[in-house]
Amino acid sequence: MPHGSLSDAGDALTGPDAADPSSIADTNGAVTDQQVDTDRIEKAVREILLAIGEDPDRDGLQKTPKRVARMYAEVFAGLQEDPEHHLKVQFETGHDEMVMVRDIPFYSMCEHHLMPFVGRAHVAYIPGERGMITGLSKLARLVEAYARRPQVQERLTTQVADKLMEVLEPRGTLVVVEAEHQCMSMRGVQKPGSLTITSAVRGQFRNTATRAEAMHLIGVGR
Repeated sequence: MPHGSLSDAGDALTGPDAADPSSIADTNGAVTDQQVDTDRIEKAVREILLAIGEDPDRDGLQKTPKRVARMYAEVFAGLQEDPEHHLKVQFETGHDEMVMVRDIPFYSMCEHHLMPFVGRAHVAYIPGERGMITGLSKLARLVEAYARRPQVQERLTTQVADKLMEVLEPRGTLVVVEAEHQCMSMRGVQKPGSLTITSAVRGQFRNTATRAEAMHLIGVGR
């Protein structure tokens, strides 16, 4: 199979409007009715500070509960949008070769320890019989929508691949995610720099040659 379209995402992602993260999931996403209870988070953070022996009223910590509440509203904004919304815009081009966006930067929060894992996602698909494609930035936003919630990397990878298959109906999809988990770097085994790599392969990418071409373009571990 000839090489398809390849795009480096770079710094293309933009975050949600920080003015009111408790009520906005993404300026380009579909916001659900769910809202973040920042007051409740503030109270919980204050209790945590007390529980570890800190004084939440001392200089330096007085505004910490509010800051943490706003941060949680931002980093968990994906809970308040429908990821499928980002794939609603489609174009019929007749293109029937691989489309790939690689090096999509993302951050997420491990649901086991509520510590960050940060990395890059690579997303490829082969358009279906109708030749329908979506905007390249929409692939990056799809990753972001699933990443901005309590997650595990394995599920994040699968969710992106399955949603692409469901909405675009391509002949195949391949998603590879590389990330460093702070729950491994800062605690427990304490191995900073360790990368976890996960993949989800669907449709024609199960073909050995097609999968090998995609992995070559991604250059995992380069």
